[in-house]
This record gives sequence, C-alpha cells and structure tokens, in this order.
Amino acid sequence: MNELIVIFLSMALINNIILVRYLGLCPFLGVSRELKPAFSMGMAVTFVMFVASLSTWVINHYILIPFDIQYMFIIVFILVIASLVQVIELFIKKTNFSLYSAFGIYLPLITTNCAVLGVTIINMMESYTLLGSLVSALGSGLGFTLVMTMMAGIREKLELADAPRSMKGAPIALITATLLGLAFFGFSGIV
Repeated sequence: MNELIVIFLSMALINNIILVRYLGLCPFLGVSRELKPAFSMGMAVTFVMFVASLSTWVINHYILIPFDIQYMFIIVFILVIASLVQVIELFIKKTNFSLYSAFGIYLPLITTNCAVLGVTIINMMESYTLLGSLVSALGSGLGFTLVMTMMAGIREKLELADAPRSMKGAPIALITATLLGLAFFGFSGIV
C-alpha cells in the first residue's frame, strides 16, 4: 500500500508529467486559457492515460513479452492510444458538442500527446504491476489536471492584469509556467 502511495505522489506532484518531465506541453499552453476546457481536457487525458495504461500493460505482458516482440511496444502503444482517443472524441461529440467545440484541435491531439505515451512507457520501464501502472496513470492524469486547472485559473486572472503589451499572451504564459515548475520543484523532498 505504501508503494502505491509513493507511486501516486511521485507521478502527481514530484515527477509531474508537465512541469517536471515536460510532456504534454501543447495542450498545457493551448487549452489552459479558460478553466472549464482546461479541467475537461485534464479529465479526458486522465481517462485516456488510465485506460491506455491498463490496455498496454495487458498487451505488453500477454502478447509482446510471450512472443518476444517487445521491440514493437512503441508502435503498439501508439495504436492503442489512437484508438482510445477516437472513441472518446466520438463520445464527447455525441454527448457534449459545446465541450467538443471548445477543445477544437486539441482533442484529436491527445492521440499524439506525448504525456499519454510517456506514462505507458514509464510504467513499462519501471516494471510496475498492473495495479502500480493504474495508480501511476491516475497520479499522472490528476497531476496533469491539477497543473492545467492551476494554469487556466492564473491565465484567466492575467487577462485582467495590467501587463505591458509585449508580455501579454505567450510570454506571460511561459513565465507563469516557469514559476509553477519552480513551485512543484519544492515537492521533490517529499519522497
């Protein structure tokens, strides 16, 4: 149980997928302008990470390893993730079209989101058990969601701030991301 808590905290805070491992920066900077789409994107990525970790762990342990074709893991993992994202995209389009429109191009980009692929590879490289992989994915996804919503909240406030014209938009967003990264660096002493 303690090992699972360490895995969760490590992936959510200490080795945050965005601020420490620098994976998933495209949706981080692109969707974090408003709170609701940022939170929804974070939850969608969390769900994809969780299901992808489950699927890739099973495929790795019951197909790739027994048939001695582990070298195919990247191609197989990408195919699994792409299929999952397509299903989720169709589901969101049918159930909540306004959310689908708010995501825009960033929803299909989950397919190529290196954060999702990164988590599945981290799970494989760390030789996590199935439960460890699921906890890792959940921690990574919730850490992703936390950072996305924090950044969105800050960016919403920055829109009202009196900043120089040359600092508005991307420059202030990158400075904010740097400061968030420094704040998360403080978690490195927990475990």
